[in-house]
Amino acid sequence: MKILVIGSGGREHTLVWKLAQSPKASKIYCAPGNAGIAQIAENINICADNIPALRDFALKNKIDITVVGPEVPLTLGIVDEFEAQGLKIFGPSKKGALIEGSKIFAKNLMKKYNIPTADFATFTDYEKAIQYIKKIGAPVVIKADGLAAGKGVIICKNETEANDAIKRILKDREFGNAGNEIVIEECLVGEEASLLCFTDGKTIISMASAQDHKRINDFDEGPNTGGMGAYSPAPILTADLLKIVEKEILQPTIKGMEAEGHYYKGILYVGLMITKNGPKVLEYNARFGDPETQCIIPRLKTDLLEIILKTIDCKLNNMALEWDNRPAVCVVLSAGGYPGSYKKGEEIEGLDNARELDDVIIFHAGTAEKDGKIITSGGRVLGVVGLGETIRHAIDRSYMAVKLINFKDMHYRKDIGEKALNYK
Repeated sequence: MKILVIGSGGREHTLVWKLAQSPKASKIYCAPGNAGIAQIAENINICADNIPALRDFALKNKIDITVVGPEVPLTLGIVDEFEAQGLKIFGPSKKGALIEGSKIFAKNLMKKYNIPTADFATFTDYEKAIQYIKKIGAPVVIKADGLAAGKGVIICKNETEANDAIKRILKDREFGNAGNEIVIEECLVGEEASLLCFTDGKTIISMASAQDHKRINDFDEGPNTGGMGAYSPAPILTADLLKIVEKEILQPTIKGMEAEGHYYKGILYVGLMITKNGPKVLEYNARFGDPETQCIIPRLKTDLLEIILKTIDCKLNNMALEWDNRPAVCVVLSAGGYPGSYKKGEEIEGLDNARELDDVIIFHAGTAEKDGKIITSGGRVLGVVGLGETIRHAIDRSYMAVKLINFKDMHYRKDIGEKALNYK
């Protein structure tokens, strides 16, 4: 089969890497791809949000299946456009992707269908939002309604920080139209976990759990990012808790979406906070998480292409997933200055040496090739994945590889996976 993967990050490199292992895969394209993807697929110079050009490429090249990585093309309706042309594509429709595209839509869905989440209020008016903070106090979490590349969530420890966040979004327009409306919600206390699932709209199959590390610095300090690392499985999400999540969150979400006329098919990602009162939803994503995918998919033994085809054909009811029992840890290497401004074009050294280590996989994100050398071209540059018999071994494998890699002003967290060591 001819496959087109859309996107250019570490998630897409992971998906291409896994899809290439399927006996059904004859040719893989990636638009636009990166330097790592170019080693195992053919990169196509089309941006992920250029839906007409992607559609025309898929038609011209007789693509059998398209897999969408990032959220933007999904919210723009790429699935609807491809299906209208008779093209097979994996992901939710434009109406389905609204579950990620609008945090207010998602919160109202949860409220209506009694899905556990933080209490919240929504605002378009700056003064009313400020008055609300005076009334309820802090800590609070303030979110831009629309897509903001993982950076539109601001955790505010006090009223000054809350007022500043409201100003940044509603007055300073830091996130543009994504911040036309905001959500102010209670700050949940507990430990986070990520659960991704495949769904054909009826059957839901959970993947292995993971835990993301959103903050830029160790000890969860500094601003939020797209994700600085992850590990799988997340021991906080026990088998008993997983049953609760599936019954009280996943099933009512998919059923609620259908009842609202937003039939959902593809990947559903649920960001969870495990509180003393049980699991609560922090956020939904309409696609594979990044960097969770980089530590979940290497543990998946089942043919990913088979799962995707059965999802599209609504035949997940006779599918079972097989997993590698070994934990996996992904450490993200980022450019200095990220998630703020950063330099591009720095040469990356040590990749070959790191790749030669056993049980280590290097997934490229913001990389490009220039004059035969791999250089940085984004904020998050690489995802270094290690697998091990225990989470400690997986952590050690990852950081052993990290120490072999270098580029100017390289930054990474040194505590990825440490929370999992608290569990026996």
